[in-house]
Amino acid sequence: QVQLVESGGGLVQAGGSLRLSCAASGRTFTDYVMGWFRQAPGKEREFVAAVSWNGYSTYYANSVEGRFTISRDNALNMVYLQMNSLKPEDTAVYYCAARFKIGGILVGAHNYEYWGQGTQVTVSS
Repeated sequence: QVQLVESGGGLVQAGGSLRLSCAASGRTFTDYVMGWFRQAPGKEREFVAAVSWNGYSTYYANSVEGRFTISRDNALNMVYLQMNSLKPEDTAVYYCAARFKIGGILVGAHNYEYWGQGTQVTVSS
């Protein structure tokens, strides 16, 4: 089992920044690709970003490319999502997720075995 705990959500004005953190425990952290997903009210959960087990490869949804940055610290078992130039449409619950590294980065939520409880991000206009 992998346990994931997100933090760092909150209320921010449009154009502002937030940094989400996800603490992982339970298994060898470097065995897992890490991803961030989000879900707005009444919408499907959607892929935001993912990072390979070694941090060398990243992938972003078109809607956040150039504004969000995913990173990981394998020494601390942490993954981060730096969110800049936030827009009201970024408002959602953000989830940290993990999938075993075989197969690399995938964007479908069904590919991820472990999930955190989520953290709310609200961007006001």
